[in-house]
Amino acid sequence: MPALRADVRQVSKKMGRAQALRQVSAGFGAGQVHGIIGPNGAGKTTLIRVLAGLLQPDEGSVAYDENGQPLSAADVKRVTGYFPQEPSLYPDLTCREHLEFFRDLYDLPQAPFERRAEELLYATGMTPFTERPAGKLSGGMYKKLGLMCVLLNRPKLLLLDEPTIGVDPVSRQELWDLVYGFAGKEMTVIVSTSYMDEAGRCGQVHVLSGGRMLASGAPQEVMAHFGVTDFAEIFLKNE
Repeated sequence: MPALRADVRQVSKKMGRAQALRQVSAGFGAGQVHGIIGPNGAGKTTLIRVLAGLLQPDEGSVAYDENGQPLSAADVKRVTGYFPQEPSLYPDLTCREHLEFFRDLYDLPQAPFERRAEELLYATGMTPFTERPAGKLSGGMYKKLGLMCVLLNRPKLLLLDEPTIGVDPVSRQELWDLVYGFAGKEMTVIVSTSYMDEAGRCGQVHVLSGGRMLASGAPQEVMAHFGVTDFAEIFLKNE
């Protein structure tokens, strides 16, 4: 299966009066989980939305390719799974109804849908809760349902905007396990987080602060570059 790559090139973006991104450059290849790491207000959500094609850069560009062949924005959108930070599910719809809604949205045939839905429900431990409305799920279960919905179509580009925010430590661990369980060498996975301890879970980290990309690389390499022992120290040094 062809692998998708995304390259952000000198991207700047203003949101209202705030300069959310300042000449940000970064490369995101398939086969590993990329973490966009930064405190609140760093520009993480803006960058994720630019990558999803929901926002257009004021300056710079985002290029996508599949095995070296350029992809159009329309092609990328068809193979992108985007999980926003804000609640995006319908509280009155059950878990099963959400999956059926996304089945219709993705125009999936019934037989492949049933197989994929069963696989996702089993992996997330959500099989007993298929008839429970989303509004009555715990925080962790709600996030699992959202993740199932965006994984239903087997995306090549998976964008998760702070998926573990607001959930308990056990649910955070479970969500990361799920991300790694479904992320294969063909999938490009980009996760934003303000939890500094989650940086070490990523194959590559992209350190964002004040709208600027401070560094990119393997977690240990980035910490060695800054001469620190944890990621929180990087932001204390660069306030």
